[in-house]
Amino acid sequence: MKKEKLSCERARKIPIEKALEFLGHYPSRNTEKEAWFLSPLRSETQASFKVSKKLNCWYDHGLGKGGNCIDLVCALSKVSVSDALVILAQIKTGNDNLSIQQETNFKESGIEIKYIKRIQHPALLQYLKKRKISLIAAKGFCKEVHYKINDSYGFSIGLKNYSGGWELRNKYFKSSNSPKDLTWIKNESQNLMVLEGMFDLLSLITLYPNLKREADFLILNSIAFADRALPYFDHYEIVELYLDNDEAGRKTTALFLNTTSNCIDKSQCYADEKDLNAWLMKTN
Repeated sequence: MKKEKLSCERARKIPIEKALEFLGHYPSRNTEKEAWFLSPLRSETQASFKVSKKLNCWYDHGLGKGGNCIDLVCALSKVSVSDALVILAQIKTGNDNLSIQQETNFKESGIEIKYIKRIQHPALLQYLKKRKISLIAAKGFCKEVHYKINDSYGFSIGLKNYSGGWELRNKYFKSSNSPKDLTWIKNESQNLMVLEGMFDLLSLITLYPNLKREADFLILNSIAFADRALPYFDHYEIVELYLDNDEAGRKTTALFLNTTSNCIDKSQCYADEKDLNAWLMKTN
């Protein structure tokens, strides 16, 4: 079934505070009637960006301009009204169906990469912070990827695979574009770290920053690529396995251990959690 598009009328009813939170901006002062923010549209040290909760409108005293939720997203993200509606449709308000599903599997031709840059969008920075990922680690391995899915616009943290495709993640979106493949990161080491996904990689580097220079990494990007990973192991003296503690992860770990003698299961380090990132998020 085709997803119903968000109308301008519904978009204007989205609380501006929710839109600002989604885009990574939080109030400096908050009362029952209004909220004050450091302006997301310019640099300032004292909050002069006012949001009226009763009227659901905003006004930037430094710029002398204001508007509704759509106007704000257009100005902040520098996009058209139609693209602003796509962004706003991703916001989970709790009382309607504006949120997108947590994980979407698109056809290979469905995601069109528009441009790639270093990670800087406030929403993505906030997402990394929530998952306790070091920004240095994220910027060392990933990019900010902007894309279109049919007529929809999106942006995510992206990890490039060995065939030039991208694994894409943000707070509401988990997918990849074509071609899908493993990610092999080489540092001319004799030690290989094998992980399931990008956040396992980023969690490991957050915990042990020196590894980014001392080891090679193979990110499966899908358990379905387990057989495809085996030939890579022949290049290494030691292969450390950091796979998930779920049924699929344990089966893949067993496959690797039974097939290759140089493999070591490291999942006991986070035995009480599903994966490395879940364990990292519970550490201090």
